[in-house]
Amino acid sequence: MENKQFTLGKINIILIAVGFAIVILGFVLMTGSSTVKEFNPDVFSFRRITLGPMISLFGFISIIFAILYKPKNK
Repeated sequence: MENKQFTLGKINIILIAVGFAIVILGFVLMTGSSTVKEFNPDVFSFRRITLGPMISLFGFISIIFAILYKPKNK
């Protein structure tokens, strides 16, 4: 059997997983309840409109960084 080398190393995979968890956290912060029959003014809260999308954007940027990160070889 030949030794297969992956393009991304172990550190890259860990960083991608952390970035994915940050994106999930941002999407969870954006969730909430609002129905057609009843208007919920909490839809326009700081958490849903500003904080959640900013955290998700940070997660996507960290995933891009994790893909492009190249560890220094000694």
